[in-house]
Amino acid sequence: MSHNQSPSVQEHRAAAPDSIRCAVLTLSDTRTPETDKSGAFIIESLRKTGHTIADYRVTPDDPQTITSLVTGWAADDGIDAILTNGGTGIARRDSTYDALTGLLDKRLDGFGELFRMLSYEEIGAAAMLSRAVAGAIGDTIVIAMPGSSNAVKLAMQKLVLPELRHLVYELRK
Repeated sequence: MSHNQSPSVQEHRAAAPDSIRCAVLTLSDTRTPETDKSGAFIIESLRKTGHTIADYRVTPDDPQTITSLVTGWAADDGIDAILTNGGTGIARRDSTYDALTGLLDKRLDGFGELFRMLSYEEIGAAAMLSRAVAGAIGDTIVIAMPGSSNAVKLAMQKLVLPELRHLVYELRK
């Protein structure tokens, strides 16, 4: 047992489901499924770690579209987690954060805080421009990452993949 983890964290991870059913949403005005490197990385990383992809979409960063898709996925019993990328900055077209936070029943502020801390180590003060956020809609986990491939790799490797099973377990126990 790692000295950083309590026995209860290990027990919860052991009791967590082996495979999480995920929906992946890329929010971009320019990407297509063929050019979506960040979405492809998320899907590949999930599959390599035993998770399944229940749905995948690339759509413009539009609040109504985001709200409609995410609400539908959250109501689907075949989806445990929704992972988005793109639209988390502060540019005029970046509306993902605003659309998603309005839907969340519970926020996991630690995700955004840790993501920005880790980003700061790589890109410095520009990390503050990220509005990466996570939380839950009902019993579905929602994780919103920036669209850049480096940001997605950081979030997936350091935060999402190590805790995704545990997050779903905690929400559904």
